[in-house]
Amino acid sequence: MTALIAPPPVPRLLLITDRTQTGGRPLEDVVAACVSAGISHVLLRERDLSPAAYDDLLDRLRANVDDDTVILTRTPRPDSVGCHLAQDTPWPARPGALTGRSVHDAGAVRRARAEGAAFAIVGPYAPTASKPGYGPALGTDGVRALAVHAGGLPLLAVGGVRPADLDLLATAGAFGAAVMGALMRAPNPHSLAREYLSAASTFMTSTNLKEEQ
Repeated sequence: MTALIAPPPVPRLLLITDRTQTGGRPLEDVVAACVSAGISHVLLRERDLSPAAYDDLLDRLRANVDDDTVILTRTPRPDSVGCHLAQDTPWPARPGALTGRSVHDAGAVRRARAEGAAFAIVGPYAPTASKPGYGPALGTDGVRALAVHAGGLPLLAVGGVRPADLDLLATAGAFGAAVMGALMRAPNPHSLAREYLSAASTFMTSTNLKEEQ
């Protein structure tokens, strides 16, 4: 009898990549620095790359981190445990165990939950240099309002999230956070990743959240 393999847990801290913000450093090196600090989940976003260029970058990234690192991809694929979808992307026939999507309003949160998404990314939490002008900032109150509709769907806040914000996000009902620009641009990604991870422990101690089984 074949043993069932449990899917990876939803992360409390998700690293999202953007090679245009690394200051010329190879993306795989920046990601490896974050992973060496303890980040376990990485979303290889890079939506502007051709499929061939994306596959090449994915191979280089996988070769530069340990086998325990969970790498989510921009679309469903058989060699990935999951992916991240835009709010309006149709739900795939074979989504992968750890597939989530971006949501920006209460209706989208409810749809993601009904679809069976593993998590949803909500934002922007604050004004962000990565996506200037990308919708009004939700702030803590906006995250709290969306969490009311989550019904157990883990929400990760994204957009201008600093380590100091994580405690507020936990009290607002967020499950965790996703970080892109701050870590991509950081002079010392390893050190900043450690700061985020230390602050992310607030999600695991918050009385408003259920722990993974």
